Amino acid sequence: MPGRILQADVDEVKARTNIADIIGERVALKSAGIGAMKGLCPFHDERSPSFNVRPQAGFYHCFGCNESGDVYSFLRAMDHVSFTEAVERLAGRIGYTLHYEDGGAAPETTGRARMYAANGAAAEFFRAQLATAEAESARRFLGERGFDAGAAAHFGVGYAPKGWSNLRDALHAQGFSDEELSAAGLVSQGQRGVYDRFRGRAIWPIRDVTSQVIGFGARKLYDDDQGPKYLNTPETPVYRKSQVLYGLDLAKRDISRDHRVVVVEGYTDVMACHLAGITTAIASCGTAFGSDHISVLRRVMGDDSASGEVVFTFDPDAAGQKAALRAFGDEKRFAAQTYVAVAPEGLDPCDLRLTRGDAAVRALMETKVPMFEFVIDQRLSGFALSTVEGRAGALRAAAPIVAEIRDPSLRPGYVRVLARRLGLEMSEVRAAVDRASRASTSRSADDPATTPTADQVGTDPLVRVTIASLPRSADIERQVLMGFLQFGHRLDPELVERAVRIPFQHPALDAVRQSIVGADMSRPGWAMDAVTSVREPYRSLGAELLTAAFPARDDEHAIASATDLARRIVTRDLDREKVELRGAIQRVAPDSEEGRALSVRMRDLETERRRLLGDQ
Repeated sequence: MPGRILQADVDEVKARTNIADIIGERVALKSAGIGAMKGLCPFHDERSPSFNVRPQAGFYHCFGCNESGDVYSFLRAMDHVSFTEAVERLAGRIGYTLHYEDGGAAPETTGRARMYAANGAAAEFFRAQLATAEAESARRFLGERGFDAGAAAHFGVGYAPKGWSNLRDALHAQGFSDEELSAAGLVSQGQRGVYDRFRGRAIWPIRDVTSQVIGFGARKLYDDDQGPKYLNTPETPVYRKSQVLYGLDLAKRDISRDHRVVVVEGYTDVMACHLAGITTAIASCGTAFGSDHISVLRRVMGDDSASGEVVFTFDPDAAGQKAALRAFGDEKRFAAQTYVAVAPEGLDPCDLRLTRGDAAVRALMETKVPMFEFVIDQRLSGFALSTVEGRAGALRAAAPIVAEIRDPSLRPGYVRVLARRLGLEMSEVRAAVDRASRASTSRSADDPATTPTADQVGTDPLVRVTIASLPRSADIERQVLMGFLQFGHRLDPELVERAVRIPFQHPALDAVRQSIVGADMSRPGWAMDAVTSVREPYRSLGAELLTAAFPARDDEHAIASATDLARRIVTRDLDREKVELRGAIQRVAPDSEEGRALSVRMRDLETERRRLLGDQ
């Protein structure tokens, strides 16, 4: 077994890695002041961004859930990898050769790393098989749906041959064991032994947001195949279908840029949309689109305002209507506006592109209607609106939908829509919506699930101090610590050292100050190390001070401001000592030895004060 990675290599890999690039693959980050970025937290569900990243310090902190750390802790938390595996992954990313304490280099032997490697090798195997004679059925299947060899290559589509263990044998030759292939979901155990899970099928590799292959979707091609039409990788440590979105690796950049996502139902629909120019299309994999998928998308979108768009495409049949109502149940989890697009004649995007061309797919997105309007129509479709009884029932069914509209500026408009659909007076519909709203509020108040328990409220006896909880009297101390942590490497070392050795008046800020004393601010990563050394319960305050936006318009202004704050801290201490000296001078004879010493010290303090303020 290899030894530990040399600490010098651990530090070097971290120094060469931009933490914003790593986090940015999962979270849409926006500028949030000088040297700071912000996005929706990947560790908890939130509607407003409170997750802050400071690339220069290599540090992140969430003001909402209090998670913080460096690029290694981020990978460990997000991907559930060991520390060693996190270092190895980043080293491989930048092409850095690691060294270990026993002098050797370690192979990738950790379980998750081997799963990624096995899936990657399998994807290459399937791609190569698509060019074989046996794969004619797969090529014909793709061609009949309008996908040529270039499209197949772009999406990595492959073919799993019919044999019992073709993939298994190929990966054995590359050093993978049956245990590793089984853990990755590539083989299964039967009465006749271990066999390939995917056989005689067209194969789509499924990648995570970092473009690593984590699983596969396979479509049946032959009539004698007794399996399901679509077969997916089973749940594994790296493949969790409730969180996986096909095509997100290709779509994430445009989703983040445009704040728009199109949710379709299958792999070929994603392909059709992308090839038609709708490059923000994604699909769930072997499961219904749900709340976990929404959390993933919101982070990628930067979904913190109503300016974004989420467009669902559904078939107009019963299954499509059921899917739409299920999506509507989670609609409120998006801050973006949600829409539904239904193609003419019930065609899905793949068939629409095949029969009417790329322009028709693009035009489909322009026919979208708001999700609320679509669901209202779905609810009304089951009632005979030509009768009084039918209209009354329809109003009772549709009023709760309008009552759930979270944007109060939209609700009156949908009251009018519903009144127009039903042919009823506005006042009657408005009253029904108000009753539904009151009933919903009453249910929420009575529901124990919505009432925080003692565990949810928190029983931690330590009171967490935050920037927001600090008094106005601590503003100078707070701001100077922000300046030191964020720009200390560009400030006068002598001035900073002088300032940080002065005790602060606020105990929480003084705890942070103590962690900075003696720090080498020229060393990369010093600020993060200082924050992690702050004693509890004040460590999270240190993380906030490191990542919060420093009040300045640019770098130069920030440095000047931080320098001025440091001077103010020192002059405040000098003024405090002067006050004490004046009192002492009044208590001794001026011509005594002690009196003369105190007078000299007073002159020295005044000289130092003028020097700091630039008055001489």
